[in-house]
Amino acid sequence: MNQDILICGVGGQGTVLASKLIASAAMNLGNVVHSAETIGMAQRGGSVTSHIRIGNTASSPLIPMGSADLILAFEPSEAVRNLAYLKEDGTIIVNRVPIAPSTASAENLSYDGTEMIDYLHKKCHCVVVDGEELCRPFGSSKFFNIAILGVAVGCKKIEIGADVIINEIEKRIPERFIFLNKDAFHAGIRMGETYEVK
Repeated sequence: MNQDILICGVGGQGTVLASKLIASAAMNLGNVVHSAETIGMAQRGGSVTSHIRIGNTASSPLIPMGSADLILAFEPSEAVRNLAYLKEDGTIIVNRVPIAPSTASAENLSYDGTEMIDYLHKKCHCVVVDGEELCRPFGSSKFFNIAILGVAVGCKKIEIGADVIINEIEKRIPERFIFLNKDAFHAGIRMGETYEVK
């Protein structure tokens, strides 16, 4: 198995946990895995990017530009910011729900993510997910990081089985939250199956 996956979002969205779940699941299948995070002012909503390289072909933990098979983007502008990493036939799974940067709030600029989503549709194959709708049954958008993994599994864009990821959820998530996280993951799978990549 050889797959390069980039996860991007902003501080507080759980991107690092999502990357650790993927990396551990891939290693449990016997794969060599390299991973790295780049974090910019994460505590203040800054950009967070995780690189996961699965397989024997990677010589560095950082994905070269134009090489990512899959980008999981937790926020539209972060998807556009990291688009150069995507390979020509790669896929972006992106949350349509924006998080306005502090500069937009300070200057009273409107930002709803629509232009970013339109741009992505023109530039690449993207699966657009409404994170609020997906996470509503669980009472918090904090479950999106697990749900988007389910979307990737459901639309067959990640080469790791659902059972292996569930096993990692059970090992890495605090016990009182395991049930809800597993439900969010399965909800993501069901949504992903409706998108199945054409």
